Amino acid sequence: MNWQDFIYTEAKKDYFIKLKDFVDREYKTKQIYPPSNLVFEAFKNCEYDKVKVIIIGQDPYHQKGQAHGLSFSVNKGVKIPKSLINIYKELYDDLGIKEAKHGYLMKWEKQGVFLLNSILTVEDSKPSSHANVGWEIFTDNAIKCLDNRKEPLVFILWGNFAKKKANLIKNKRHLIITSAHPSPLSAYNGFFNSKPFSKCNNFLIENGISPIDWELDE
Repeated sequence: MNWQDFIYTEAKKDYFIKLKDFVDREYKTKQIYPPSNLVFEAFKNCEYDKVKVIIIGQDPYHQKGQAHGLSFSVNKGVKIPKSLINIYKELYDDLGIKEAKHGYLMKWEKQGVFLLNSILTVEDSKPSSHANVGWEIFTDNAIKCLDNRKEPLVFILWGNFAKKKANLIKNKRHLIITSAHPSPLSAYNGFFNSKPFSKCNNFLIENGISPIDWELDE
């Protein structure tokens, strides 16, 4: 199993053919994020058999220059979004890791932290504008494929939207970590002091899997 084969298989299904037609039209007529060549960036940089941790977001950041295909991540030089600032605060409180000066999370992704948005595209300034057009079917199927992995995985579900994905995770070998979303509206309602990073690494170590180095390079 690899992501290339997974995408190829999904691309032949009726829902995906309709999804592709819709997304292609959107890119031709509107400002859509991320850039079209980065839509599947999460799948390119964290191969199926390398995944250790899955962090599920809702849809991409919807302002220019932010989204680049990984959930919660922005390119270096882009202002760090408030949700990510709160993730960094919790990381410091949990593991004592200093807050990074950028929001580029590729180091996590390449260690096996699959940074997956449930919806992979969005129109400029219109959050959830590409909801219910087929992306959720595609990413739910990816989650189901990961659930079939024999090796224990960690699913980190922040907020009510992500928590609903717990229904897709049937394999008792996996760990599901849930809390409030790190957004400023909800971080104080159960995200802060939830210690997802230490819980994740402790589980990986207990199962003979190398932990994630959460510290980001400057």
